[in-house]
Amino acid sequence: MVSLKSEKDIWRMRKAGLLTWSAHELIRKIIRAGMTTRELDTEVENLFKRNLAVGMFKGVPGRVPYPNVTCISINEQVVHGIPGDRVIQDGDLVSVDLGCKIDGWCGDSAYSSLVGNVSPEATKLVKVTRETLYLAIEKLKTARYWSEVAREMQKHVRENGFSVVESFVGHGIGRNMHEAPQVPNFVYEEFLRSEDFQIKPGLVIAIEPMVNLGGKRVKQLSDYWTIVTSDGKLSAHEEHTVAMLSTGPLVLTGPPETEEEREMVDVFFDRYEHNK
Repeated sequence: MVSLKSEKDIWRMRKAGLLTWSAHELIRKIIRAGMTTRELDTEVENLFKRNLAVGMFKGVPGRVPYPNVTCISINEQVVHGIPGDRVIQDGDLVSVDLGCKIDGWCGDSAYSSLVGNVSPEATKLVKVTRETLYLAIEKLKTARYWSEVAREMQKHVRENGFSVVESFVGHGIGRNMHEAPQVPNFVYEEFLRSEDFQIKPGLVIAIEPMVNLGGKRVKQLSDYWTIVTSDGKLSAHEEHTVAMLSTGPLVLTGPPETEEEREMVDVFFDRYEHNK
């Protein structure tokens, strides 16, 4: 069952969304060739801790519980890359997925960064992946069902010569990181027949296109988490938590839009800097 949120609940989620956005802003400021993925993860964990937020990824159950607060996936890694001793290199495509919970409400987003002198292919891949996410958000203004949005996302990716990852999809979000419904970035018969859902006020979903330079097939590495492209080609990942209001979609993990929200973000960073 899809759990619709009240407008008050949605605005409560905005706080977690703003901290999630702040974490990506921090990464964009400090990411560079020569640093390790563990260093990035530590900075995000410190930002969350100083603001009394829970990093939602750490401890997620699996054959091995997920050990970090972020997923950092580089180049051919699609999603769920575990931060560690890997050194970021000039020319890398680095996708960071992260989320937090504040006051019982969740925010979840992903952003792909291009480090240094990157290839034209990598630049286009990230551009198209980001366009696909914002195309979906724009389409929410007029769509009646999610399948209408997913079809446009799939079309945009394919028209640019890339592949939509079909092994992983977006999801509902609220008091829990993963809630109904499943939110695919493509259409398929079973979804159209029995899993499609209406776009209406109160719906809150994490929309997260994962796009491959080559084929859509992926595989899991021996760490039980990291997903890579089967053909070894690049992948990019973009995500926002988006709520439907009566006036249209609201990007909860987007940048601050009011003076009150800007002050909240300033407080997040003040706490982080003061306690470093």
